[in-house]
Amino acid sequence: MTDPTDTAVHIIGAGPAGLMAAETLAKAGAPVVVHDRMPSVGRKLLMAGRGGLNLTHTEGQDAFLSRYAEAEGPISDWLDAFSPDDLTEWAHGLDQPTFVGSSGRVFPKAMKASPLLRAWLARLADLGVEIRTRSRWTGWRDGALIFDTPEGERIEHPAATILAMGGASWPRLGSDGQWVPVLEDQGVGVAPLVPANAGFDVAWSDILIERFAGQALKPATLTFGDRTVRGELVVTRYGVEGGAIYALSAALREAIAAEGSATLVVDLRPDLSEEALAGRLARPRGKDSVTNHLRKAGGLSPVAIAVLREIGEVPPGAPKLAKRIKAIRLKLTGVQGLDRAISTAGGVRFDALNPTLMLTARPGVFVAGEMIDWEAPTGGYLLQASLASGVVAANGVLRWRASQ
Repeated sequence: MTDPTDTAVHIIGAGPAGLMAAETLAKAGAPVVVHDRMPSVGRKLLMAGRGGLNLTHTEGQDAFLSRYAEAEGPISDWLDAFSPDDLTEWAHGLDQPTFVGSSGRVFPKAMKASPLLRAWLARLADLGVEIRTRSRWTGWRDGALIFDTPEGERIEHPAATILAMGGASWPRLGSDGQWVPVLEDQGVGVAPLVPANAGFDVAWSDILIERFAGQALKPATLTFGDRTVRGELVVTRYGVEGGAIYALSAALREAIAAEGSATLVVDLRPDLSEEALAGRLARPRGKDSVTNHLRKAGGLSPVAIAVLREIGEVPPGAPKLAKRIKAIRLKLTGVQGLDRAISTAGGVRFDALNPTLMLTARPGVFVAGEMIDWEAPTGGYLLQASLASGVVAANGVLRWRASQ
């Protein structure tokens, strides 16, 4: 007797890309089985939502697409299939109202991922999607998918397959990159997996670490090369992290790999010109200490003053001091590893995929999400592209099955 799942599309990975692919297929009437090696699904999505789930961004299309750098071309096609407006409407359809923050980022009003995920899983159940947890894919055998499960080895003969297993960041949540050698053995080109949206090492003094680790420099403007980003920079025990530095992380990571270090220029008072700041600092200090003068006249927070002093002696004279405050030079000497990174760069190369995200080396096998070689800063861009890729891969499956 034929196993009913032999006519199903099997999706490996129950993160945002995999679940969106499942929804798209199920709405089109395809039977769907989703596998995840962890005991529960969406773990990375839930972790990302702890500080407020950033769904997408409202900025213009050109600016939005520029966040994907070299992958802008193919991801433009993904966003045509599932745009930021589509994502917001989708969330509303799950009874998750949204709002736009002051930075243009879009959040669910609940500010958490758990209500959205619960509603999403209920919808998938209503659509007949089967989800199997503790089902780890180990590869192919004679064209069949092999899974390691608590009941032992399980063999599936799918109508089509979507791989959506993520990169290798936060491996304790399920994305461990163990799929890389499996695909490489099939002749699939895979770019090395490296940390994206990760922190960078700075050799802080013990005093600064003890007093200021965990505090943020904000607002601050960060410059590296020809790019300048405004946002938050968080001082950590190992160095720096935060949204502003994540936006520069690709270039910083490449510079450190090539040269051993990178110099980041930080403006601690981005709202004042150098001349205006010098004018304020030129006011008589009276009995105030240098620290109090920097706080009152310069408008610097205690952590900003500590970073200023960390770089060297406070220069004499208002013009030199203003110049220093507007251009703190931080030497970054390393990148935090994949276990601490928010996301991954590298993955299945675009030239190993056709435009529908099907592997050219294995017809009928599609790839979605962070497994593909693209990266983006935080701010809604990661989740938007991951979900959109799930839609593209699912539509690719539907077209491929129809052609068969």
